[in-house]
Amino acid sequence: MVPAAPPTPRPTAAPSPAASPARTLRVRRDRHARGLRGPLAPPESPLTRSRAEVFADLVLDAVERLERRWRRELQDVEFAVEEVPPADSAVDGPVPLGRLYRGGAGHDARIVLYRRPIEARASGRPELAALVHDLMVEQVADLLGVEPETVDPDYGLD
Repeated sequence: MVPAAPPTPRPTAAPSPAASPARTLRVRRDRHARGLRGPLAPPESPLTRSRAEVFADLVLDAVERLERRWRRELQDVEFAVEEVPPADSAVDGPVPLGRLYRGGAGHDARIVLYRRPIEARASGRPELAALVHDLMVEQVADLLGVEPETVDPDYGLD
């Protein structure tokens, strides 16, 4: 039987007399040979954006597109994104994708789009962008009391 070799000492960096305490070197471990830990993509990469951030950008794009034509009418309208509709809103019917809260009594009008039900109906990002735009057009048309084609002549064509 061969005697077991003594364990090898782990590399540590002892501070030299000239080194300051803030400059000590730490060795990072590569546990189980899986590679060093760290981010999978750089922070500025689109891979690091969450679905909620991408959805919020699509809503902002749709609002900016509508505000070019309807700036004065939409100046007192608040646009929002919520994850899911309130539990009491889908009691008797399909799950709503958005909702218009009309202003009054010191409150501005508010248009809310519900992210999760909308994402469930879209098969990809282009379809999601078109759906978000069409829903925003429908809500603005309802607020203004006009047809969606009046709000955006490209409604439904995306």
